[in-house]
Amino acid sequence: MPAATRNPFRRRLLGASLIIGALCAPATLHAQSAWPTKPLRVVVGFAPGGGTDLMARILAQPLGELLGQSVIVENKPGASGNIAAGEVIRAPADGYTLYIAPTTVQSANPSLIKSNINPAKDLVPLAAIGRMQLHLIVRPGLAVKDLGDLIAMARANPGKLTYASSGPGTTPHLITEVFLQQTGLEINHIPYRGAGPSLQAVLAGETDFVLDPGISFQHVRTGKVRMLAVASGRRSAAFPDVPTMGEAGVAGLDLDTWFGIWVPVGTPPEVMAKLSQAVAKALEQPALRQRFNEIIAEAAFLNSADFRGLLDKETAVLTRVIKERKINVE
Repeated sequence: MPAATRNPFRRRLLGASLIIGALCAPATLHAQSAWPTKPLRVVVGFAPGGGTDLMARILAQPLGELLGQSVIVENKPGASGNIAAGEVIRAPADGYTLYIAPTTVQSANPSLIKSNINPAKDLVPLAAIGRMQLHLIVRPGLAVKDLGDLIAMARANPGKLTYASSGPGTTPHLITEVFLQQTGLEINHIPYRGAGPSLQAVLAGETDFVLDPGISFQHVRTGKVRMLAVASGRRSAAFPDVPTMGEAGVAGLDLDTWFGIWVPVGTPPEVMAKLSQAVAKALEQPALRQRFNEIIAEAAFLNSADFRGLLDKETAVLTRVIKERKINVE
């Protein structure tokens, strides 16, 4: 007979250990399956009122209702979203802290900004939540009727045309540079502080064109500016007669502005699965989709694997244009 079973004290100790283990295992499983048991925090790396902030706040209420907990949005602007990313990287990997941002925080920031933060390594892409298209808008009086005319004018006058952007390193800036890279054009960049000021510069005739996220629509409808093309793989639902850049002769330019959710590395897979399912259901709700439409966005869910694929593709395109065109925001 083994010594452990001959000793009554050791036998009782072994029995107590087995009982405690049996009691603790279900408790641990229950704690994981019961997630969430407290409010969730969504960190946004941009100021209130912008596209990223509005998407996060529109999503927060239905997501909270589906999970049975409050979802609180916090704004931590700065460093093109890197300050907020750092906040989430340092948070416990328990599913209670999320990061909502445009995809450029992962696809472009590491090539643009010197930082110890790298979302591709330090965060896990959970899901894409939506996208915005960019529309090429030209100033009043510019003597072009379509994208082909604009390209021909720029080729005949290298370095004389200008384009506005919402700031160095922003999606409109980078995608315009992809357009210039694809066409071999020389057009000068004039950055502004946000999409509104960059559109105003075109309206005032200060610059020749801009890639606009949709705030120009009322001005297009009244004829103050003209829309020549959409930098997307599909036409705008609001202006179905306007061609995509691909249809207008710039092959391969299909770059929407995507937004998504990241979580800290180490977040339990079962928590990520439950959160992803809730996000997908929230994005299916007609009321949410209508509110996204009101901010000129489209609710669009991609699961973690598909979101990673999108990020990989975008990273390859933007990393190349940043390197080849020597784009620097610092």
